[in-house]
Amino acid sequence: MVIDENSAGQRLDNFLLRVLKGVPKTHVYRVIRSGEVRVNKGRAGADTRLALGDEVRVPPVRVAEPSAAPPAPPREFPLLFEDDHLLAIDKPAGVAVHGGSGVSFGVIEQLRRARPQAKFLELVHRLDKETSGILLLAKKRSALTALQDQFRARDTGKTYAALVSGTWPSKLKVIDVALHKFLDAAGERRVRAAGAEDEGRRSITLVKVAAAYEGFTLLDVTIKTGRTHQIRVHLQHAGHPIVGDPKYGDFELNREVARGSLRFARMFLHARRLAFDHPASGERIELAAPLPTECQRLLEAL
Repeated sequence: MVIDENSAGQRLDNFLLRVLKGVPKTHVYRVIRSGEVRVNKGRAGADTRLALGDEVRVPPVRVAEPSAAPPAPPREFPLLFEDDHLLAIDKPAGVAVHGGSGVSFGVIEQLRRARPQAKFLELVHRLDKETSGILLLAKKRSALTALQDQFRARDTGKTYAALVSGTWPSKLKVIDVALHKFLDAAGERRVRAAGAEDEGRRSITLVKVAAAYEGFTLLDVTIKTGRTHQIRVHLQHAGHPIVGDPKYGDFELNREVARGSLRFARMFLHARRLAFDHPASGERIELAAPLPTECQRLLEAL
């Protein structure tokens, strides 16, 4: 196999895990250790970075039989931006970004099925299943690494719209509360504000009141750190959970909003704005995703 631009820069182990789908991880590392995998006719370690034009010899290995699970149905999503390097979609609420833990497929699997000609398609970042809004995907490895570096360095202007219960105190503009990840009794991943006994990671959320309603507040939320469920837990910790949040919300209120005249049965968290430097041209790109219809209807009803 000759390394093309979509694999250049990748570690040997990650390249093989992608090429040998269905082969157990332990087996992939075993063939690397044994020297059966050759890069330019020489032995190579798992952490070897592959360069454009490198020749990789992959020994014949048995790939596991494909599972009986049906393949993901092909699906395109509302496009906000697309060129040769990346695409941005407006992800609906209730759709996972990728398959795993109880979800057989997500956005990435469906898009790959819808675009069989795409040589490379990877998620740049993630959104919770319940969150709607701007999701970025890379069409080249170079774009993926450049964009992920920007996300890590927090060079992306990312703003969310969140509707919370109660009247948000306008003086509370910065939430700087460490967060701790843990598994609940059912083995589900959860997050809480770190207590004295917890190992917590510093997490910072900036909050601005966008509009006030009777018993609710619409917020513009910007995150300075990208922790799991950060916005949801920070707002709940401040005493104003997100409307419709199935994990950290006010469950009584969620039921009322879903079953009453409002008929709102999702979480009101929407990634509405994203700004980043284009990975090839360096030009600043500003993307906006309007509030979904059901969110707009709820605000009108309030």
